[in-house]
Amino acid sequence: MATVKRFEDLEVWKESRKLNTMIANLIREKRFGSDFRFIHQVLGSSGSVMDNIAEGFERGTKAEFIQFLGYSRGSCSELRSQLYRAFDFHYIRKDELDILLSLTFQINAMIYGLMNYLKRTNINGHRKKQP
Repeated sequence: MATVKRFEDLEVWKESRKLNTMIANLIREKRFGSDFRFIHQVLGSSGSVMDNIAEGFERGTKAEFIQFLGYSRGSCSELRSQLYRAFDFHYIRKDELDILLSLTFQINAMIYGLMNYLKRTNINGHRKKQP
């Protein structure tokens, strides 16, 4: 794996951003009606997926990055649950649900893979001196 200098270069962050944009587009289309509490929850969890990746990366230590990747996985799972609710509430169609769920599974797998990679590597982060 090449050394990544910015979180924006991480493929998992790019995919998380794509997911967040898809959710925002549904909301912009007024698909969730005036269910503002639910809109806030969905926007919050979808944004947290990408934000926690970014924050953990910028913390500068491997341990903190892994910790924040765990938070990101949790937010991704929270979003997945909310997507089922959106389908049950008839805010989204089955084909939309399937696409969004597939992306959440893909992102969670990418995060898990990155966490495992970090655990096995001797990379410590830019705040820690490399051995």
